Amino acid sequence: MHGEYKVPGGKLVVVDVEVADGVLRDVRVAGDFFLEPDEALLDIDRALEGAPADTPAPQLAARIDAALPEGTIMFGFTSEAVGIAVRRALAQATDWTDYDWQLIHDGPQSPALHMALDEVLTAEVAAGRRPPTLRVWEWGSPAVVIGSFQSLRNEVDPEGAARHGMTVVRRISGGGAMFIEPGNTITYSLCVPDALVQGLSFADSYAYLDDWVLGALEGMGVKAWYQPLNDIATDAGKMAGAAQKRMVAGDGAVLHHVTMAYDIDAEKMLDVLRIGKEKLSGKGTTSAKKRVDPLRRQTGLPRPAVIDKMIDSFRDRYGLTEGSVSAVELARAEELAATKFASPEWTARVP
Repeated sequence: MHGEYKVPGGKLVVVDVEVADGVLRDVRVAGDFFLEPDEALLDIDRALEGAPADTPAPQLAARIDAALPEGTIMFGFTSEAVGIAVRRALAQATDWTDYDWQLIHDGPQSPALHMALDEVLTAEVAAGRRPPTLRVWEWGSPAVVIGSFQSLRNEVDPEGAARHGMTVVRRISGGGAMFIEPGNTITYSLCVPDALVQGLSFADSYAYLDDWVLGALEGMGVKAWYQPLNDIATDAGKMAGAAQKRMVAGDGAVLHHVTMAYDIDAEKMLDVLRIGKEKLSGKGTTSAKKRVDPLRRQTGLPRPAVIDKMIDSFRDRYGLTEGSVSAVELARAEELAATKFASPEWTARVP
């Protein structure tokens, strides 16, 4: 069995392993990491040899740590990364490059339709009718997007939302409220087979699925990192927030979507989001600006140029072909947008 794990911001760890009588056998660890002394690699292999095949990654890491000689230097990887690679090998996880990725980047669409497209396209990936997909959104109107389990009244000031022409919608994933202005926001979704994240914990899957965009940002001169559980951050503040939804039908699929701040109108945000008022009480607009670090300031690039560079970076890593939403998918999404995501019952399902 063969497993690979690219450490977010780090190096690739590769594990080849067999299982006999319920334990790990013939373990071989490799990768493009750095390790001193050389002999420590054999210590890692020996530490994993004979471990029960159901040992979780943290416990595999503990076995490695206990076996390494004092003063061992691991650069670009960690003992837990090796444990994750083992788990991915045993789960027969796939890799990004095992798939023919499709790009969808259509014109502006309504907030409710965006919510519906996420659900429909992920279900199609789970059913095997659609290849893994990167969808870059264009917003047709300003919106507040609240998490699946958030209280509507606690998160949104209805008078502020109406004053600024904000449509309020609820997504199918958890997490916090997102303040959306079309020209100030970059949003994308990844609809991926469940096999891609096999062997990863829920938290690890966020970092794993965000790694490509960290590379894209680095290519634009932005030093950013994954900040648990679901943020992308810089020294100056939060840049983006991610959320996920797992679908178990068919072969299973994961929806991973990210909203990034290209720019921010902090005063308007504070007038619309109640959570912002609570978190920033007594600090006001200046603090709100410090909490979010927009891409416009970081890159100096127009929003379309940032998006183009992100897409190019993904394509360079994994390959990417132009695609579109099929007529059947669009019809289903339009129905869901009307009957579910634009309905008061869904939006206020947690009042």
